[in-house]
Amino acid sequence: MSSPSDPLSPRPVESTARHIRLWLRDVIVSIAVSFLIITFLYQPVRVEGTSMLPELRDHDRLFINKFVYHFESVSRGDVVVFHYPRDPQKSYIKRIIALPGDTIRIDDGHVYVNDIRLSEPYVPKPFRDTRSMGEMTIPARQYFVMGDHRSISSDSRDFGPVERSLIYGKAEFIYWPADNMGVIR
Repeated sequence: MSSPSDPLSPRPVESTARHIRLWLRDVIVSIAVSFLIITFLYQPVRVEGTSMLPELRDHDRLFINKFVYHFESVSRGDVVVFHYPRDPQKSYIKRIIALPGDTIRIDDGHVYVNDIRLSEPYVPKPFRDTRSMGEMTIPARQYFVMGDHRSISSDSRDFGPVERSLIYGKAEFIYWPADNMGVIR
């Protein structure tokens, strides 16, 4: 054991200063990594409204993947977050129903894409509606989106297809509340 007069024992002031420098370095690195992840990869968002019930509830908190569509295409069935076409300050979350070039029509609430009725297990019977819409061909770089709670959803039936440039993330994982935690389907 070294004594206070031992020249090899560490001095308390140097040890404390070194400890603080290391701690500050770790905090700065953590903040920088968090900033990069939130800016380029995953972003936490809060659901506002009930148009995506039962999958997403009002005030659910989830992570969206902002990077995925740099490597893969937007697919039918994806739950996406996009800037509302009529007010880019607002964001909406909806499900992709039809892709560019698809023809879509809705008869008495039943959705047909390219003349094939869509199987939609994510829309429970109490959330269906009876709205109809004539046939439409989705333009290039646009997507037809709908909420899962069809009877109350404001979606492409109201504001038209969404430009690809407005889609900025894919909903991936609900992290709060704990009773709804899990992967978004």
